[in-house]
Amino acid sequence: GQSAFISQPRLVLRRLEGFTLSFASAYVSSIQGLSLVHWVHAWEISDQLLQIHQDVESCYFAAQTMKMKIQTSFYELPTDSHASLRDSLLSHIQNLKDLSPVIVTQLALAIADLALQMASWKGCVQTLVEKYSNDVTSLPFLLEILTVLPEEVHSRSLRIGANRRTEIIEDLAYYSSTVVSLLVTCVEKAGNDEKMLIKIFRCLGSWFNLGVLDSTFMANSKLLSLLFEVLQQDKTSSNLHEAASDCVCSALYAIENVETNLPLALQLFQGVLTLESAYHMAVAREDLDKVLNYCRVFTELCETFLDKIVCTPGQGLGDLRTLELLLICAGHPQYEVVEISFNFWYRLGEHLYKTDDAMIHSIFKAYIQRLLHALARHCQLDSDHEGVPEETDDFGEFRMRVSDLVKDLIFLVGSVECFAQLYATLKDGNPPWEVTEEQTQVPVENNPTLVEVLEGVVRLPETVHTAVRYTSIELVGEMSEVVDRNPQFLGESLPIARSLDSFTLSPEAAVGLLKGTALVLARLPLEKIAECLSELCAVQVMALKKLLSQELSNGLSSDPTVPLDRLAVIFRHTNPIVENGQIHPCQKVIQEIWPVLSETLNKHSADNRIVERCCRCLRFAVRCVGKGSAALLQPLVTQMVNVYRAHQHSCFLYLGSILVDEYGMEEGCRQGLLDMLQALCIPTFQLLEQPNGLQNHPDTVDDLFRLAARFIQRSPVTLLRSQVMIPILQWAIAATTLDHRDANCSVMKFLRDLIHTGVANDHEEDFEVRKELINQVMTQLGQQLVNQLLHTCCFCLPPYTLPDVAEVLWEIMQIDRPTFCRWLENSLKGLPKETTGGAIQVTHKQLTDFHKQVTSAEECKQVCWALRDFTQPPRDPHPTGPPPHRTLILPCGDHHPTRIVLHHMGQSRYGDLQPMGLSPCPTATCTP
Repeated sequence: GQSAFISQPRLVLRRLEGFTLSFASAYVSSIQGLSLVHWVHAWEISDQLLQIHQDVESCYFAAQTMKMKIQTSFYELPTDSHASLRDSLLSHIQNLKDLSPVIVTQLALAIADLALQMASWKGCVQTLVEKYSNDVTSLPFLLEILTVLPEEVHSRSLRIGANRRTEIIEDLAYYSSTVVSLLVTCVEKAGNDEKMLIKIFRCLGSWFNLGVLDSTFMANSKLLSLLFEVLQQDKTSSNLHEAASDCVCSALYAIENVETNLPLALQLFQGVLTLESAYHMAVAREDLDKVLNYCRVFTELCETFLDKIVCTPGQGLGDLRTLELLLICAGHPQYEVVEISFNFWYRLGEHLYKTDDAMIHSIFKAYIQRLLHALARHCQLDSDHEGVPEETDDFGEFRMRVSDLVKDLIFLVGSVECFAQLYATLKDGNPPWEVTEEQTQVPVENNPTLVEVLEGVVRLPETVHTAVRYTSIELVGEMSEVVDRNPQFLGESLPIARSLDSFTLSPEAAVGLLKGTALVLARLPLEKIAECLSELCAVQVMALKKLLSQELSNGLSSDPTVPLDRLAVIFRHTNPIVENGQIHPCQKVIQEIWPVLSETLNKHSADNRIVERCCRCLRFAVRCVGKGSAALLQPLVTQMVNVYRAHQHSCFLYLGSILVDEYGMEEGCRQGLLDMLQALCIPTFQLLEQPNGLQNHPDTVDDLFRLAARFIQRSPVTLLRSQVMIPILQWAIAATTLDHRDANCSVMKFLRDLIHTGVANDHEEDFEVRKELINQVMTQLGQQLVNQLLHTCCFCLPPYTLPDVAEVLWEIMQIDRPTFCRWLENSLKGLPKETTGGAIQVTHKQLTDFHKQVTSAEECKQVCWALRDFTQPPRDPHPTGPPPHRTLILPCGDHHPTRIVLHHMGQSRYGDLQPMGLSPCPTATCTP
């Protein structure tokens, strides 16, 4: 019975002896996700385990289970039991406060999540402070609760709704002065108690992050002076130093709207400038942890006052001593230090580029030059380094980030200066090889020195260090445009391209060189392209044939990814200009290569990685010759379908979308392409019908609806008349809840394009047919689609998806606005009006206002605004929030979610341009 069940978690956790508690937490979470959390009796079981508190393991298991139940299953409890649950949790945390800090943290999270959902618990902060502030032994867990409470306000684990969240933030703002006063009292009682000071700083930082602390009040607070006092002292421990640094970073992040927080901004500005001597002391003592903390604080200072620095350089809060602090950090011998400041330099470059003021640019040029010199020193390899530079280790990734940063800042200095330095280095008698290698890591811009540089690079002596040759060849790849304008270097490039393997290059370096060579080939006369292309491909084809002839048992690697990737880059960048009626010069070469690619695909049909490379190579081959690949269409489609039946590699769906894009408008190809789609859909639907099929196979969802969207774009009537139309649409409706960037974007694009077909191009002869077919589809599934889209916005997807959803709703409205009004009204009536905690989730007025705003919208963006206001809470209480790419630099911890900066490249995972969405990819799953 129950006793056996209670003992089981303890036994499981005992087996984790020797592992960290964080590992145990992950393990327990997986167990809970499968069983206990979804069991209604878990409330009682967890409560009993906490009451017994037999050992740390069982209490930890119970506390985490209780927290997860409150987050995910709060609806299971009747309203009249909420107060008793609160009292029970408060009793447990008081009784277990000395057992283990991690248990206290889990219980504090449970109490915080309960307070946020329990609307009847008014003034929870005041209640907790009054109950526990006078008991010194209770202060640690009280501070823990007050630390996690603001952090949980915007937690995605809690679906509390915009109205409740606004109410909570207002309530916490009202009691924020009470919390600050408590923290001041705690400081007085703490004395030299380091652990208590750490808790105080963490709690203060949490409230800064929420943005509810009064700027004037905090500017005059003893807490602020204490923070800088701790950071200035050489004897401060590493843990306390990190907590103080985190708190200062949070404060700086909270005042990004400097004008409205001027008193606090001035105090923070002056306080951070006093830390320079403390930084030098940390460097002298070789205390890297403190050095990194100071650099985080200096970087956050510059981020906060960036606008002032650019608009009023050298004046007031635009004081350029802030940049001096970062350049001092850039001089530290450890590259990890300067790397912290990269995001600021990116943003500074962006602001200066937009400013386009020569006077302003001249002020910052010297600072950027100093930064670039420091980065060049950091990028140098050790003089005793052997072989080529690693690109996948930490230092290799740092060098790549430096390259990206230099490309963003070089406009202020001019790449002519960089190349002049490189040319001088190459002309110099015998510079150290590591200096030559580092100098070749410069971005490319057209100037007269480039030709000399290129000549020096391709004619390096045989005795040159391997790393120099490696980076030089990478530079040739980067200089493909220069090679393009100087075809005389083709004679130098082709021998290198033919003998790539003799240089022991990384795949990326070889691909860079082949790209440059292919771009040159594409500009040759048509009659020469086929010959040179065949010669360039022959090495890779021979490599594939050799691998195909090997037996797996002979111990040699038969992985064909390297030659496949090289062929792909050749086809991708060989794009000659072919006039109408001319035979594409690459057509013959691709037809000759096809049997080898086909055999490779068959041999490795079960290996997703290799199959994906094959499909990528074929995709670029098809794109290269366009309609000239017609002879390959039938054998290629046949092989795709046959392999896909046995192995559901989603890249076949993607390749299918390319074929539809190229041939979908050809009358003689439409039926064959439809047969391909239907054949691919059968195993795809079977795969998605498995438990959690959509969540487990987002790539398949992404590529399926890319294929369907291509069909709608190229041959809509063919698809609309087919038997597979309704099943595809039903799966699209189901997949709207999928919280995966690429997959959800493809689904929404398919839905948008599908519905738009009913109103687009009304001058074409098939318009009436399309309109009638779309009306039939919407009559059958329109209400279901609107229901799902509204449910998705409210309960499943992050804010960045709302523009895509809005476009689908807008297109539905264009088909039949009166019918859409009824569908939307029915969907709104089905939404829950209250949370299980008794809080009003949505009012009748909000429902009617939203309905009116959407149905009366004259532009799609008005629908998006209405959705955003209706479904999303205000993310920042400040009038002007931080820009989307601002980062608060915090180390990972129990309650400090690290904000990272994502530079979205706008590409699909297959490497082609991806215009369908550039938003971050969250990882949380849909929890309606």
